[in-house]
Amino acid sequence: MKSPRQISRAMIILVLLSLIVRGFLAVFLEFGNDEVYYWTYALYPDLSHFDHPPMIGFLIQLTTLNLAFDSEFFIRLGAVLLGTLNTWIIFLIGRNIRDSLTGFYAALLYTASIYAFIIAGTFILPDTPQLTFWLITLYFLLQSVTGPVTRSAKGYLLLAGLAAGCALLSKYTSVFLLAGTFLYVLMYNRSWFRTKELYLSAFMALLFFLPVLIWNYNNDFISFAFQSDRVGIFQAGLRGDFFFTELGGQMLYNNPVNFILGIIALIAFFRGRISMDVQKGKLITMIALPLILLFLFFSLFRHTLPHWTGPAWTTVILVSAAYLREISVKRAKLFPAFAVGALAMLIVVLILGVMQIRGGILYSDPGDSPENIGERDVSLDMYGWRQLAGEFEVILDQEKELGNIEPMSPVISHRWFPAANIDYYLANPNNIDVIGLGSLEGLHKYARITQYRGGFELGMDAWYVTVSRDFRDPVPMYGPFFEDIELAYTIPIHRNGKHVMNAFVYYLKDLKKMPLSILANK
Repeated sequence: MKSPRQISRAMIILVLLSLIVRGFLAVFLEFGNDEVYYWTYALYPDLSHFDHPPMIGFLIQLTTLNLAFDSEFFIRLGAVLLGTLNTWIIFLIGRNIRDSLTGFYAALLYTASIYAFIIAGTFILPDTPQLTFWLITLYFLLQSVTGPVTRSAKGYLLLAGLAAGCALLSKYTSVFLLAGTFLYVLMYNRSWFRTKELYLSAFMALLFFLPVLIWNYNNDFISFAFQSDRVGIFQAGLRGDFFFTELGGQMLYNNPVNFILGIIALIAFFRGRISMDVQKGKLITMIALPLILLFLFFSLFRHTLPHWTGPAWTTVILVSAAYLREISVKRAKLFPAFAVGALAMLIVVLILGVMQIRGGILYSDPGDSPENIGERDVSLDMYGWRQLAGEFEVILDQEKELGNIEPMSPVISHRWFPAANIDYYLANPNNIDVIGLGSLEGLHKYARITQYRGGFELGMDAWYVTVSRDFRDPVPMYGPFFEDIELAYTIPIHRNGKHVMNAFVYYLKDLKKMPLSILANK
């Protein structure tokens, strides 16, 4: 048996190493499409937003001192810190359900999770604060509703309500914390229904969510409509391709070793072959499994995204840790084979991923025309914008002399990405606005941002920027609105000495027709 001192020392090393690696990635990598979009939540804070509740914007405002420090590192700093904090929280939960070694195993598996370490724990996404508050809520729930009604348990339940409210302010899927707890209490510990603290805890969670309800009420419940449409199941028949994409995505995002271990551990738990607090295990599965199974069901009909179930699979890690503790009870290794294998896979993914993003060592797409070079290289989603930013500054300086259009003219975009990429890397540093001209479904928050920035005026000129990774010809889209559309610059983007992508900069001259407001009735 490893001593508590050995385990504590190992935990400190694990936490520090994970912090260093996260910090390096936060500095080294450019933003992905989603990350840079959530920067606009801090740029234009609100009670809620088109896509998600507001917590991610508040977090970015906090770590950047309201965007006083707006580099990629400071914008991602919340993810770096919370992702590291989560390592300790899941250790505490694991220790609570069995012992310190179980907690350490949970911390190892958490660190090995691609979702927990990278997606939610390094990149700045709504999952970042959600996962932290999800784990905090789970910690307090396991200290309360799984046991007898006591004074301390009541206090923990109230704290769970506060944390659950913050989770709801982060992402809508946090409602599964409340649903899972209700199911558990209904089935296994009904004595809690006779306490006022249960209802007060739920009320507190919903009270935290009130700003989101108010915002949606004032905006025709547009966010709820958008999210419900993403999981609608009546528009198409059965789609096996969507299902297996979702299943495979869940496996990859959460680390294939973790995924397989999680299934084995769940089977062992339901067969009574794990020595852990059974009631706590039941609550864990009541919270995790409905979220996993529901989105697998949705994927039979609609395209879903694997990271939506990330908090649930992170919760399953606790059962996996208890299982590892069970099978190593006679030889309590500090680093069991499953955990070592999972960590090794994470390291391989990190190394290959960074080398591909920054060096293109695994794959490049030459395309068959200047407009689609790099189209099939997904790693370019996180590469090239810094390079393009420097070239765009040169163009602005040239245009001051050439006078083709006013250099400070806004940039027009048809969709939230690349609008946010252009905004952060090209426009904002030069005090130029990015505004949207397209559908509400395509623009998302940029429909509102366009209003904030003054919208359109007849006779105005504008820039249009598109890249060959995601080329969109402006002529069919904007020909009816502008007198003249002209390709002004073609900028090659190089990676590791190789031409991997093109950027195209257009003049849009003399707005002749005012676009209709897509928020007129919103």
